[in-house]
Amino acid sequence: MLRSLALCAALLPFAPMSQAADCQPAPLGDATLYLRGNLNQWVAQDEQAFEYRCDAYYLNLSAQGAQEFKLADESWTAHLTFGADAQGRLTRGANGNLKRDFSGEHTLRLSFDAAGPPQLEVGPKSFSPTPVQPITDRAALAARFDSRSSAFKSPFGAQPAGREFTFRIGSDVPGLQRATLVIERRRLTGNQEQLAYEPLARVAMTPAPRGQGGGFSATYRFDDIGVYGYWFELETASGRYALQNNKDTVYWTREKGSMGAASIERLPGDLSRVRRYRQTVYAPGFTVPDWARDVVYYYVFPERFRNGDKTNDPRPGGGRPQDRYQDRDVERHATWNEQPFKPGTGDGSDALYNNDFFGGDLAGLIEKLGYIKNLGANAIYLTPVFRAPSNHKYDAADYKQIDPAFGSNEDFVRLCAEAAKLGIRVIPDTSLNHVGSDSPYFNRFGNFPAGGAFDNGKINPASPYANWFKFKPDETDPDKQYQGWVGVKDLPEIDKDSPSFRAYAYRDPDSVTHYWLDRGAAGWRMDVAPWVPDDFWREWRQAVKAKKPDALTVAETWFDASKFLLGDMFDSTMNYIFRNAVLDYAAGKSAQQTYANLELLREAYPPQALYALMNLLSTHDQARALFHFGYTEPLGRRDAASVPRGEPGSLGRPGAAQDDGDADALKLAKQRLRLAVFFQMTYPGSPTIYYGDEVGLGGGDDPYNRAPYPWADEGGQPDRTLLADFKRLTQLRHDLPVLRHGSLSAPLLVDEHVVVLARQDGKTWAITATNNSTKARTVTVRLPFAAKHLRDALGGQAVAVRDGRIRLTVPALFGRVLVTP
Repeated sequence: MLRSLALCAALLPFAPMSQAADCQPAPLGDATLYLRGNLNQWVAQDEQAFEYRCDAYYLNLSAQGAQEFKLADESWTAHLTFGADAQGRLTRGANGNLKRDFSGEHTLRLSFDAAGPPQLEVGPKSFSPTPVQPITDRAALAARFDSRSSAFKSPFGAQPAGREFTFRIGSDVPGLQRATLVIERRRLTGNQEQLAYEPLARVAMTPAPRGQGGGFSATYRFDDIGVYGYWFELETASGRYALQNNKDTVYWTREKGSMGAASIERLPGDLSRVRRYRQTVYAPGFTVPDWARDVVYYYVFPERFRNGDKTNDPRPGGGRPQDRYQDRDVERHATWNEQPFKPGTGDGSDALYNNDFFGGDLAGLIEKLGYIKNLGANAIYLTPVFRAPSNHKYDAADYKQIDPAFGSNEDFVRLCAEAAKLGIRVIPDTSLNHVGSDSPYFNRFGNFPAGGAFDNGKINPASPYANWFKFKPDETDPDKQYQGWVGVKDLPEIDKDSPSFRAYAYRDPDSVTHYWLDRGAAGWRMDVAPWVPDDFWREWRQAVKAKKPDALTVAETWFDASKFLLGDMFDSTMNYIFRNAVLDYAAGKSAQQTYANLELLREAYPPQALYALMNLLSTHDQARALFHFGYTEPLGRRDAASVPRGEPGSLGRPGAAQDDGDADALKLAKQRLRLAVFFQMTYPGSPTIYYGDEVGLGGGDDPYNRAPYPWADEGGQPDRTLLADFKRLTQLRHDLPVLRHGSLSAPLLVDEHVVVLARQDGKTWAITATNNSTKARTVTVRLPFAAKHLRDALGGQAVAVRDGRIRLTVPALFGRVLVTP
């Protein structure tokens, strides 16, 4: 976790120099800088691109509230990345995030003085960007392509290798002279840092008549698996144009464009500016375990779920491994119903993150398996449970030992066995990208016997783990002698090319991967998958499937994960695009805008993977759903009115309810959560319930999103009414196979508030409708099947079908499911 550093910037008006004689060449050459931060999921977006004008780089920004950000190019190139140093100053290459409170329209000015550091000024909006020259060519403006229409492209969506595609474009206005289908292969590495398209083919399209205008068509066969780009180069008497993907923002994803209807722009001199359509081509034999599409996950952060064995609780001065955090004692919470500690907030904690403990463990999880079953979950996703000093356990100290604060290896075996009796699978989590600095593998603090690769802060070439890491012996500062993952020195990054590490991770018969599959794990979720080389995951998948063919493999990716879902790496991913789209929709954002992201996934992902996606709402890495909906009380376990304003973790986002005693705000937030869960339970994929959401547990960003579950016998106040609603919706999903297995086509209707979808499973059809308005909405849709009436699956009145249409009223902030009798 990168810590926030404050940016102090003057609030003063400014404008670029107007006299050409004073203008200087752009100091960064042709590079384009972007503001990248929490307001745009750290993605380089055109709307936040700086424009160089004469003496400085300028950006008009509309933003509200506290924002963390950096300035960087699309690739996070080191010398083009500007963050905050330890004093909060703008510094090239600094790891810290800049932080500022915004209040509306601003202009940012970035200037470079040869005699000093770069300067970032923030003032009232005063910059006039260079206007885009409009296209007036009628033939170009009338050009059409839609990747989701069979009239323009077939077959639809992701397809197995060897399939031939037909592409068609058209214009109702004469004047298109030539058209070329451009096919390119996409190269995406790391966390989207390296993105490039390599030319593969230019196919001259064949003219075809089209009304008063003209059309063109071409075919192309994709023989190899991969993610490809395609677009169309058009030529008219007035010039050349790119018929390309649209400008829609895709959550967390560097590339813009949700596919579907195309947009037209002049052909740029730099073809990297073209927005490609993306075509996923997967392995013909790609299969996903059959049970995956029937899963409802319960997502547990074990240290905060339930304390079933108080004898293993970490405690200061206890003298056991779980009682120490690196070179000092842990912090222990006095009661279960406290807030997690956050350094620097005045809560009485020390200056370290992730070293405070409540006592959750595997015994507590086993104790509550019946609760999880009754909730309607049939799989448990566990964040790491292997030995590690922190409360999150991503800093592994022993991959083959359950952390003593959580129990023993035998407790894990017992958990899997007891869960299986209830029809529940257990999927653990780990990182094969980094370990903990306080581990026998690294041993920076000397807490383990000699033999670590960095014993007591010194490089140890004789260590059996020496080749797991890359060291810089010429550096004198220990912190600079090795690479910490994203700069975090507590997490030494592994050299994934090390044969020794690969053997330990998945090649050996007793490797980490095999070890826990042998002890009952139903699969694996793999942390920070984009930071690990593709060939590593390809080998790893083969090892998993050879050991346990029906094991499920899940990647942690936040952006468009198509490259991981080709049949050679993962079965599924944590679906952060779904999370953001559904939360924004349930919060009241335009259905047309948010649903476009889900349509992208329907088109880009292989169907077998789409139906296995881990569809999230809340996570341990992002603020909880209720916080997103404006409920800022972090604990969900006390009367809201008892929480003082300004208490750490209770501060809301801009526009959120700021009075924690506002019962109406809480009621509204919970109803928006019900809408989000309704959508989640009626959509393809695996609904994922983050522990405590079902009883109203709130909380903002880490660590407040990791608060303990509010058990009543620990003094908590779980919302039992909300819990009953969650159970009702999970039961709905289990009762109707069409919601789990049914096909999904283009929506029957999407307007500002209502989304209506059709699902088909054999002879059974279901219509799902959701409404994010605070008022009921009545819509009319034409059905793609014949029926006389439809049954309301939640007990409402049946809906009559007249002339192939239904007229239905969708309740405010909720939805309906209608099924054929």
